[in-house]
Amino acid sequence: MIRPALLFVALISYLAIPLALIEAAQKPNVVILLADDLGYQDIGCYDGPVKTPAIDALAAGGTRFQAFYSGCAVCSPSRATLLTGRHHIRAGVYSWIHDASQRSHLLLRENTLAEVLKQEGYATAHIGKWHLGLPTEKYDKPTPDQHGFDYWFATWNNAEPSHKNPHNFIRNGKPVGRLEGYSCQLVVDEAIDWLDHHRDAKKPFFLNVWFHEPHAPIAAPEEVVVKYGKKNDNAAIYSGTIDNTNLAIERLVAKLHEIDKPENTLIVYASDNGSYRDDRTGGLCGKKGVNWEGGIRVPGIFTWPGTIEAGQVISNETPAGIVDIFPTVCGLLGVDPPQGRHLDGSNLTPLLVPGKASFARHQPLFWHLQRSRPIVAMRDGRYSLVAQRDYEMSSDNMFQEKWIPLIKNGTYANYQLFDLIDDPQQKHDLAREKPELLAKLKGKLLEINGSIMADGANWHLSAEGE
Repeated sequence: MIRPALLFVALISYLAIPLALIEAAQKPNVVILLADDLGYQDIGCYDGPVKTPAIDALAAGGTRFQAFYSGCAVCSPSRATLLTGRHHIRAGVYSWIHDASQRSHLLLRENTLAEVLKQEGYATAHIGKWHLGLPTEKYDKPTPDQHGFDYWFATWNNAEPSHKNPHNFIRNGKPVGRLEGYSCQLVVDEAIDWLDHHRDAKKPFFLNVWFHEPHAPIAAPEEVVVKYGKKNDNAAIYSGTIDNTNLAIERLVAKLHEIDKPENTLIVYASDNGSYRDDRTGGLCGKKGVNWEGGIRVPGIFTWPGTIEAGQVISNETPAGIVDIFPTVCGLLGVDPPQGRHLDGSNLTPLLVPGKASFARHQPLFWHLQRSRPIVAMRDGRYSLVAQRDYEMSSDNMFQEKWIPLIKNGTYANYQLFDLIDDPQQKHDLAREKPELLAKLKGKLLEINGSIMADGANWHLSAEGE
């Protein structure tokens, strides 16, 4: 005969399993959609010329930032910042990565968003461009599964030979070979296949979808391109790649709604850096590769029906960026970020969720890119501070790891100050007019810079960046 006390304990133990499953089921799915080289004024909801109803619907159903920033003015560093919430130099990535000639990669010691969510019981997948380092014959670099992704389908860098019929995708470490179709559609095909056949359906999921479009070399279906001009016109093809990506996103969102309620999925949409086309930066100064506004300002959309405020537009007076995605996802999900590791980004939850406490950024937004002029930029509230490097570098266009000691110890000169509310195009330098403000912001910039450089990887010394 079973004693009542033992029966009670057994019953509690039995009930604990379904209760845990219920708790897991209440965790929202997380989907990040990242464009490649998409400009600040490319898509419809940012008054761009490309028809993007699916992306616009995400903005209408969630919150859109007027002043949202990339993690860097070029690719790899921005992606490192997104996954870690830390400045890319802390994470081991100084510039865009060329695997054949560089040791550089996203450091294994970093805690990625995939790793954090996996510890919380999430199934994780990375689909699309990676560009954070993959192994070569010369260099043994970590793969996405070593950064927290259960499943991955990726390219080292761009789709080759173009977005059409790429031949350089790798699935879980094995080359796939030539594929028929356009990269954005193939990426979404893979994402849908993972959702249908490879994920653990009992778990919430983190799906990281990084498109190649509109990065060159570009290609899009002719019937899409001709909506924007002649079929051989580069501007029309560029727009066609964005339109085609919107169509792919429409298919993916439909699948997400098919497998779960929209209220159970958080979606973030952004671009890794500004456009390489001058006509797609919204009239901002500069473009991809430079730390002027046109090189670092990008779209930024957060949507989670029933939780994030719908139809909200956060004005230019409250900037945010890719560096905030990691702490914000943690904040929205009630997950503690890794302890003992400095996050450069801030938790945007108070801006996104009605009734939350007021938002206060703990550290100004900061950018560094060694080949850019200006080399550094910082945004603190309404003000932007930029500066040139105060040292000489060789003329190589590609990042050289031998530059690292110079970068880590380098100083800056020719500081310029701009009011981005009154002067978003950065035409009027206020440095001489506001010397006290200049000195205050310069102190902040140098403090942040010093902290980042102290953490910076030493790839010129070892394969581990130590």
